[in-house]
Amino acid sequence: MFQKILIANRGEIALRVLRACKELGIQTVVVHSTADADAMHVRLADESVCIGPPPSRDSYLNIHQIVAACEITGADAVHPGYGFLSENAKFADILAAHNITFIGPSGDHIRIMGDKIEAKRTAKRLGIPVVPGSDGAVTDEKEAKRIAGEIGYPVIIKASAGGGGRGMKVALTEEDLEIALQTARSEAGAAFGDDAVYIEKYLQKPRHIEVQVFGDGFGRGVHFGERDCSLQRRHQKVWEEANSPALNAEERSRIGGICARAIADLGYSGAGTIEFLYENGEFYFIEMNTRLQVEHPVTEAITGIDLVHEQIRVASGGGLSVKQEDIKFNGHAIECRINAEDPRTFTPSPGTITHFHTPGGLGIRVDSGVYSGYKIPPYYDSLIGKLIVHGRNRVECMMRLRRALDEFVVDGIKTTLPLFRDLVGNADIANGDYDIHWLEKYLAKEE
Repeated sequence: MFQKILIANRGEIALRVLRACKELGIQTVVVHSTADADAMHVRLADESVCIGPPPSRDSYLNIHQIVAACEITGADAVHPGYGFLSENAKFADILAAHNITFIGPSGDHIRIMGDKIEAKRTAKRLGIPVVPGSDGAVTDEKEAKRIAGEIGYPVIIKASAGGGGRGMKVALTEEDLEIALQTARSEAGAAFGDDAVYIEKYLQKPRHIEVQVFGDGFGRGVHFGERDCSLQRRHQKVWEEANSPALNAEERSRIGGICARAIADLGYSGAGTIEFLYENGEFYFIEMNTRLQVEHPVTEAITGIDLVHEQIRVASGGGLSVKQEDIKFNGHAIECRINAEDPRTFTPSPGTITHFHTPGGLGIRVDSGVYSGYKIPPYYDSLIGKLIVHGRNRVECMMRLRRALDEFVVDGIKTTLPLFRDLVGNADIANGDYDIHWLEKYLAKEE
């Protein structure tokens, strides 16, 4: 087991990893920018190192400074959390060159799955169902029209190196294709420095289903069930739940088994999430995230397994603590992402939290790094906390969620709490009857 882990992140995820390390008896080091000097994870860590000014590029994305912090403190492993350097293959390679363990997959696996086109090819080879579309990057309009004609309109054009909805355009007809192609390539080049795009069939009313997987790096793989992340705004997840209200036990077992076998065949090490669009009983691979997900607590709630403990165990060479037959699913869990944003316009709302009170009671968990008097800096993601609720079934879970949202108090800034209070009383949400477009349509009606 590791002696000392450096946590290369901030906010609630840094605190989440820190807690796991303390439970395992592992010393912790956190890095922070000057803007985060008073952050809770800095206060609670065994050691902290300031690595630069507020801009991420000068601090949390500064590989040189993070490696230097490891060497100064004697950290023998780095947990990257999510975001920042968590899916940076170069970072994983550099740590390996310095004999520091990256708590995550190999740089090669990060590279394969970080390229959307190569990830789709790999998924196909591993037996994972994929969305019909181009086999690689589309280079000109003539080729795009041919492919779109073969798979049928509507189609979606996506940036190969993309994420967060950037470099992504829908063409409903052939007439739309030219401008969609040009716009997607332009956005991709500006956002990612790579204008390569590919084409896929655009599904009309799909769910967003993701399967949590783990590999031990030695040919064993397991799955921890699925999460439904269909409630999204601008391709950003807002509300996640496990298990999905849309799947039955047979479908759950089938897609989970496919993903676990694929991870084993790939020789993958650590946590990963294989994401799908689901429509009319069929799953279509869209991407794989080679890291811990923001929404991992709902999986922990229904399995009772600490996924960060599992990450650390696998990275230290201890293998997986469970076999597939040991993983049981108990009840239902929902996570709401609480952001420091205006609940109507979603404009960021940095500032000082004057009062912060979290809900409690059976089945309630809040992951947050903020506190009363904490000043939210304007430089980073607006997520300030996650409310995770667990019940014996979805009905009980929704009842507890409604009560927990009423108890949650954040004063001094605007948050998205009012949005969730609206959603929990909506009939479609109560019935689990929604798709990836539902929230955008709901918000449009509210305006």
